[in-house]
Amino acid sequence: MVSEEYIGRINIILRFIDNNLDNQLSLEKIAEKASYSPFHFHRIFKAITGEPLNAYIIRKRIEKTAGILIRQKGARVSELSLQYGFSSNSSFTRAFKKVYGISPSEFRKLSPGKYSKICKVESKNGQENQIFEKYICNINNQITWIKMNAKIEIKEFLETDIAYVTQIGVEGIEQAFDKVLRWGRSKGMLENSNTKIARIFHDSFKITDPDKVRMSICMFLDKEMKAEGEIGMDSIAGGKHIVSRFEITVEEFEKSWSGLFIWMNENGYQKSAHDPFEIYHNNFNDHPEKKCIVDFCIPIK
Repeated sequence: MVSEEYIGRINIILRFIDNNLDNQLSLEKIAEKASYSPFHFHRIFKAITGEPLNAYIIRKRIEKTAGILIRQKGARVSELSLQYGFSSNSSFTRAFKKVYGISPSEFRKLSPGKYSKICKVESKNGQENQIFEKYICNINNQITWIKMNAKIEIKEFLETDIAYVTQIGVEGIEQAFDKVLRWGRSKGMLENSNTKIARIFHDSFKITDPDKVRMSICMFLDKEMKAEGEIGMDSIAGGKHIVSRFEITVEEFEKSWSGLFIWMNENGYQKSAHDPFEIYHNNFNDHPEKKCIVDFCIPIK
């Protein structure tokens, strides 16, 4: 079993990597930041994330460029390849195609509201490639869903401190929520009705495999606290946000997020560099229809 100390240090490194994808990220540099030898750090990192460090960094850089390409149609592939550490445009294209099954230029032509990275198929040469598949609901249906089920506002948020647990992939997410709740209960925070539980998405299900999506399951804090083992401390950046209140079942979350991002694009808003998140206002098990009352929040420029 991986110790809480290891998890706490890897939490710091994951944030560091996210913030430095366009800088040089060597094993030696990252291991030094984590206060471990390169050999020891590499073993710990793979045990916690399920990926070797270099593979993780390459994947994150590819996914970062994918997000830019699908949101910014004017982005130049050659500039992105150099910015994110690839020796040439051809090496970047090969790495990109290995993940998505199509070239960066083809990827850029896709509509962000229509497509999602949700399956693997056999290519003609028998090798598995990641591809895009259309959502069942078309754009018009998703906009209609949003109009019928969401109350959307533009709100200004102040920077908010959080205590969090890192969760990679959808499997085991209930345990991550339970860890945060147990920690909050031990601190007496659940006695405060204003205490909120949230989930931050550091990756997008549109461009990252579900078993590799990194999330922070977190609790909002009203005072400064210290990290404890796998409970890390961070903050949600302040600024302008699209905030949409839903009362939905667990099965309707994907549809709601997809529709909200379509609404954002249709209304001329642009997502900022910060991560979207959910704020929960009830325990769905206590709801007569097992529904979640939840705010979906997208930081915008």
